Amino acid sequence: MPELSVVDIKGKKSASVELPNEQFGGPVQSAVIHQAVVMYNANQRQGNASTKTRSEVSGGGKKPWAQKGTGRARQGSSRSPLWKKGGITFGPHPRDFGYNTTKKVRVAALRESLNAKFLGNNLLCVDNLEVPSGKTKDFAAILKDLKVEGRTLAVLDGANDKTILASRNIPRLTLVRAIDANASDIMNNKNVLVTKEALKTLLKRIH
Repeated sequence: MPELSVVDIKGKKSASVELPNEQFGGPVQSAVIHQAVVMYNANQRQGNASTKTRSEVSGGGKKPWAQKGTGRARQGSSRSPLWKKGGITFGPHPRDFGYNTTKKVRVAALRESLNAKFLGNNLLCVDNLEVPSGKTKDFAAILKDLKVEGRTLAVLDGANDKTILASRNIPRLTLVRAIDANASDIMNNKNVLVTKEALKTLLKRIH
């Protein structure tokens, strides 16, 4: 059965957690991760790009010149898409890009993303992760002791206000609750730092 070491904030091993065989250690199903990540990214799109058609552009009510006799091509409006300051043909309009997948797919993507981090030795479990002082330098010192470098996702079971305050100014660090973590959050970061209690919550979610 796969095991994940549990360390203290100084980086010293204090215990270990057994991970389920059917969920960790096997080949990563990247297709389901891709499906979920595309869905999460699509739901974050604002979709507010907008252009005006020839009927929405101001002006152009008068016919530029007579239909015949000028020697020029016939024109009915100065706001034709062929004209400068005219309308836009087939331009973007506000729309909702969001869609949803089944709960089974979302759970599978969360499971496979955690398995990918576990196999890549980028999943680190700490017994507790709190910064009572609320100071950024104290949180940064913890990350240094844990030898965590690069984009990091800290998964907590319920961080207090002091810990959140201490993490705000640390670059490339994101805090998220275990009940809110998803495959996109995990795959967008190099390291996943999870507390022991938060790991229990994650294991319940992917069971």
